Amino acid sequence: MSPRRLVRFALLLSLCFASSPRASLAGDIVFERVFGPEVPGQYKHPAAIEELANGDLYLVYYGGAGEYEGDTAVFGSRKRQGETTWPAPKVIADTPFTGDGNAVIWQAPDGLVWLFYVVRFGETWSSSRIKAKVSQDGAETWSDSMLLTLEAGTMVRNRPIVLDNGDYLLPIYYETGADTEKTGADSMSGFLRGDPKTHRWTEAGRIRSQKGNLQPGVVQMDDGRLVAYCRRAGDYLATTKGWIVRSESADRAQTWSEGLDSAFPNPNAAVDLLRLRNGHLLLVYNDSMSDRTPLTAAISVDGDKTWPAKRDLVSGAGDFGYPYAIQAKDGKIHLVYTSDERKVVNHAVFEESAVLKSASRANAQ
Repeated sequence: MSPRRLVRFALLLSLCFASSPRASLAGDIVFERVFGPEVPGQYKHPAAIEELANGDLYLVYYGGAGEYEGDTAVFGSRKRQGETTWPAPKVIADTPFTGDGNAVIWQAPDGLVWLFYVVRFGETWSSSRIKAKVSQDGAETWSDSMLLTLEAGTMVRNRPIVLDNGDYLLPIYYETGADTEKTGADSMSGFLRGDPKTHRWTEAGRIRSQKGNLQPGVVQMDDGRLVAYCRRAGDYLATTKGWIVRSESADRAQTWSEGLDSAFPNPNAAVDLLRLRNGHLLLVYNDSMSDRTPLTAAISVDGDKTWPAKRDLVSGAGDFGYPYAIQAKDGKIHLVYTSDERKVVNHAVFEESAVLKSASRANAQ
């Protein structure tokens, strides 16, 4: 090959790597840069992921020129089982002349795939409502959209769970305050209960707290109690009193205890709470009161009584926000989050043991 052709080949190769996902190994965690500014929707935030019944992974996010731009739409990408790269994302929901927001992808036990997302009718999220689409062919095609909520300020962020009686429970929240830099103190978390037979969604109870809360992650314990961890509401100013808000329900989400500060810090940023198949709990959050770094995982093996295992998954300068975790059929945890000022979607894969061993090391010292 001539020197000129060699240079051209090297340049082409570098461009290919610059525009494709990059995976890296950090000990026992595999990190993957899925999408950045090089694909449609320069603004990408937040992301959600689901493992479909056939083993495919499906990732969604909303993107556009910016958070409050009118061109934002919901994008989706499917990594088929056995493939190593994510195809270019495609628009799967787009409300004409209106901005779309937070998207959640979830496959119900009956096989229906649900896409929940937000549509913003005004200047801020306090004007939004929740929409949904369904797919009956494993997220290959989607139905028309339908409104799930009519109340202004209703939004979605985390995945549903299946309750012990078979009902579905979708975490939602009610954002108040027409301000892009803070939410009202009366912002609160809530839930929609889904009937798996009629596919109708009705409102359940709400979580109220002194300074407001939003974006709940919820799990059901062995004794039937529901536990929710919620993002604190308010502004983004530095504080020494910013904590994740915790609440419980003893009646399948019809009523909730007052939301109280937990022991986990929160910089007014999203959190995720997941019950693993062995009954252990996984909490992913920003272990800071002022910054979206580090992004930390914690494990409770005793039903939310103690959280002895904690590990920083990503740290250092930057922003690592909106964690969203699932446990795949093989037991591995898949986590997606955004970074680089909400322009990059990242994917991490790890075993529960990757977090648990941090507690073992601490006890050995």
